[in-house]
Parts: sequence; C-alpha cells; structure tokens
Amino acid sequence: MSSPPPPGSALGASDSNDPRRSSLITSLRQRFLIAQARNDAAAKQALFQEAVYLNIAPELWQPSGAEPAP
Repeated sequence: MSSPPPPGSALGASDSNDPRRSSLITSLRQRFLIAQARNDAAAKQALFQEAVYLNIAPELWQPSGAEPAP
C-alpha cells in the first residue's frame, strides 16, 4: 500500500484515479475563477482554507500566474 503524498504536494499517482478528489479540484478551480473575476478576496481566502483542509495543493487548482490569497 502506498503512502499518501505529503501535505501541499502535487497530485500523486493514486490520486489521479480518485474521482472524488478530481471533482474537488475541479470545483475549487471553477469557484476560484469566479472569485477572481469578481475580485473577491474573501472568497479566494475561503477557497484556500478549504484546499488546505482537503490537503489539495494550490498549484492543482489555481491557474498559473494567479495572485495568492491574502
């Protein structure tokens, strides 16, 4: 049995086959783009906190070049 990737790490090989995790990443990505379009810093911060709770690294759901959450 393989161990999970360390916190903040990129998607591991086993994660790419996890439909729940893929759905979570897609959801975070979509909601981040909406928050970014609305210039909603509070929403971006909440998404970052959610991703930390779910152990999903920001580079998996934030577009490259995005401003970091405040």
